[in-house]
Amino acid sequence: MNDVLRFLQQRNSAARLTTPAPGAAELQQIFTAAMRAPDHARLRPWRFLTIAGERRDALGALFREALLARNPGADDSALQKAANAPLRAPLLVAVVVCLREHPKVPYIEQQLSAGCAAHGLLLAAEALGYAGIWRTGDACFDRHVMTGLGLAANEELVGFVYLGSRECERKPLPAMRPDDFVSSW
Repeated sequence: MNDVLRFLQQRNSAARLTTPAPGAAELQQIFTAAMRAPDHARLRPWRFLTIAGERRDALGALFREALLARNPGADDSALQKAANAPLRAPLLVAVVVCLREHPKVPYIEQQLSAGCAAHGLLLAAEALGYAGIWRTGDACFDRHVMTGLGLAANEELVGFVYLGSRECERKPLPAMRPDDFVSSW
């Protein structure tokens, strides 16, 4: 079997990440790969924000604020969990979709393109020997978080890609048969 095909068939998210994270040169390679996402009309409807070091604490504070705004009765445990969420990896990449009016490219296609870019980040990081996981959750879809990250009114978060080194063994993946998901029409 082709090595690339085997790699794609064995890709596996890693929820527990530690240092090191990709460095500057590796990030250039990762973003170059991500930008090869399918892109109808070459709108390039994505951009990326890297969040590392102390900025992860600032993002955690933003998550906490957003949770309090959504749920003023949130308990201390939930608030602490929100604040600590960005600390689960040494590097986060916020994947942003930049929505533009276009006669042939509806918003959903632009969102899907940005989603493909997020997947490209995960694939490229793993190809370089790192690991990652794509996370969303309520904070990802919260306008307070988007504003805090500097997103414009026409921009939304697609997700946060957490990157680093795998802290534990790969989790076993259940076998899936294409026949269970594919049929002829």
